[in-house]
Amino acid sequence: MSSAPRRAFLKQAGLGAASLMALPALARAERAPGKGSPAEVLHDAIGEWEDEQQVEQWDTSWTKRITGKHKAMFDIPEIEGGVGVLRSGIWQRQFTDVLKTQPGDLSSVMVIRHSGIFLAMNQDFWTTYEVGKQRKLKGDDGKTMTYNPVLPAPGTEAPPTLRGYLLDKQLENGAIALGCGLAYRSVVAMVQKKDKLDAADARQKANSMLVPGVIMQPSGIFANVMAEEAGCVFVYAV
Repeated sequence: MSSAPRRAFLKQAGLGAASLMALPALARAERAPGKGSPAEVLHDAIGEWEDEQQVEQWDTSWTKRITGKHKAMFDIPEIEGGVGVLRSGIWQRQFTDVLKTQPGDLSSVMVIRHSGIFLAMNQDFWTTYEVGKQRKLKGDDGKTMTYNPVLPAPGTEAPPTLRGYLLDKQLENGAIALGCGLAYRSVVAMVQKKDKLDAADARQKANSMLVPGVIMQPSGIFANVMAEEAGCVFVYAV
């Protein structure tokens, strides 16, 4: 993994600025004054992250809901206007129209991970924490995106042709949406920074703003593998 992608991954995983600063100097073992060697800094950051992973209670019972004749897992690592989520809905509609599938014949799993994790947050979160501005997202009009594109826009009603493809409606109709616990650290960090909360309170507040029905997992890759082992076809959706 080259330096830039590695840094992006570790930052998304929430390993912190100190550990990111340590990465280029690991081979040289340069010493950061007052912070220990770069290797020690990174080791401590990863240790803290692993401890947090171990105390989380992860719900994997969703695998028992993957019972349809046709099963697909949509991997959604980027926001990209919400197209990854929409493709899950489009697939379901097309299989219904073309193959005349019956209710219960389709099992759709959406894995919302990496930079796409903000699609798992409700409209209040997008407004309060200015996700569009912070992530430099543009809407179809070229202006900064101010709302989650996979949920009904505030104060408007989605066209009937689009409504069934949005995240909340897919969840209501039985689709499964999984969030990456690693990427979610960046969501919690956004709350912590803006509201000046400690980590636990920031996580609790962030949890209250998750789209109802989204199930957090240790990581998106963990969820991908679990879904594939349950029989889902892998679809890279963005």
